[in-house]
Amino acid sequence: MSAFLNETHHAIRAKVRDFAEKYVKPVIGEFEANEQFPMELIRSLKSLKIFGMHAPKEYGGQNSDYLSYIIAVEELARVDSSVAATLAAHNSLGVGPIMEFGTEEQKAKYLPALCTAENLWAFGLTEENAGSDAQGVETIAEKQDGGWLVNGHKKYITNGASDMSAGISFVAQTGLRPDGRKEFTAFMVSQGTAGYTREFMKNKLLWRAADNGMVYLKDCFIPAEDQLGERGEGIKIMLKTIDSGRLSIAAMGLGLAQGAFEMAVSFAKKRKQFGQALANFQVISFKLADMAMKIENARNTLYNACWLKDNGQPFGTQAAMAKLYCSEVASDVASDALQIFGGAGLFRNDEYPIERFFRDQRLLSIGEGTSEVLRMVISRSVLKE
Repeated sequence: MSAFLNETHHAIRAKVRDFAEKYVKPVIGEFEANEQFPMELIRSLKSLKIFGMHAPKEYGGQNSDYLSYIIAVEELARVDSSVAATLAAHNSLGVGPIMEFGTEEQKAKYLPALCTAENLWAFGLTEENAGSDAQGVETIAEKQDGGWLVNGHKKYITNGASDMSAGISFVAQTGLRPDGRKEFTAFMVSQGTAGYTREFMKNKLLWRAADNGMVYLKDCFIPAEDQLGERGEGIKIMLKTIDSGRLSIAAMGLGLAQGAFEMAVSFAKKRKQFGQALANFQVISFKLADMAMKIENARNTLYNACWLKDNGQPFGTQAAMAKLYCSEVASDVASDALQIFGGAGLFRNDEYPIERFFRDQRLLSIGEGTSEVLRMVISRSVLKE
């Protein structure tokens, strides 16, 4: 129970949890082991109506509040992070900026197909020398008649390379501002555009069933109508997109922690040592109590940030706090859960995939703002007051 939740939230949780248990849990282990993107499984999420769920109904969305979407991500992450990451990146980083900064023509053109689970959309910021330093973007867009000629690349782009990926929004340098600083503008590029190629990345520590790709833009012409937002607003669009995206990464941390905790409780009740179940030893029961407390605090922190966003209040600092805290809770809980499993947790096990959860949590303190950067964000907010 939570003071932030209503019957709609409970219904969404029950619906997504049931789907994840029935359809994701039995098969995702094989996809993960083989580093395959489960395209048909992702498309089957269509029945849940959670793709673009916070988009207006006129574009095919559900016009849901943001907390409803966050609960959907949380429940998928409770079972698997690769599937949760696919939904999170698509909704927060793909649909989000088009919905918030796109023209009516752009929304009508792109959003309907992105709300059906037929296509995925990505957001490209990270490059070889750009990530935490957003102004390190080296992709260049040169003004041409009727549009822009773009050259550059993006890396580690979730939903950027599979056959489901219809395109990406990205940030590029478009010249210098009057004060001499670099100017950045956001654009959209669709699959099939000449010079736009993608490469599926493998050999990952984590999220092995997610689509993380390299994106290349070589003499790629972007028509003027696919500029996203005003010229020079690229960093602003990126920062606002990341604020919302941090809530979904926090939800992944929360869901992963919940799943790892439940596995640890189940195993501790079954596994016997010295003639009794592990759960009967105080050192184990106290460890489980600490895990439960951290998860409860993480959930309250995240839901509060979502409430602020849903009610039109500033939420950037709270989103940073939620992402930082939930990622650290995921790390703590996954580590403690693995300790309870002992040697049994060090091998792949489809009944108790704690080994996968332990690997998957490692991304959460890096993606969409490292823990170090988030502490900078939070400290600046605190020192302003």
